Amino acid sequence: QVQLVESGGGLVQSGGSLRLSCAASGRTYSNYGMGWFRQPPGKVREFVASINWSGGITSYADSVKGRFTISKDSAKNTVYLQMNSLKVEDTAVYYCAGRRYRDSAYLEHEYDYWGQGTQVTVSS
Repeated sequence: QVQLVESGGGLVQSGGSLRLSCAASGRTYSNYGMGWFRQPPGKVREFVASINWSGGITSYADSVKGRFTISKDSAKNTVYLQMNSLKVEDTAVYYCAGRRYRDSAYLEHEYDYWGQGTQVTVSS
């Protein structure tokens, strides 16, 4: 079993930056593909970014490409989401997810483990 705990959310002005962290427990974490999803107010949850087990392959939603960067530190069992040039429309609850496969994925049902979410609010 893997447990995921997100942190780093908060309130930031438009154009600002935040870094989200996702701390994982579980001895096989280093072999997992990981992802970040978000759920804006009143909307369904959507894919943001994913990374494979080695960290060598990343994918991004078009809406965040060039502004967000996903990375992982296997020694610390942590996945990060660096968010720059934040926009009001980035406001959402952000969720970390893990899957029992080495490759990454962008569909919710392909992930086996989920964190509790962290709120990110971008003000104008």
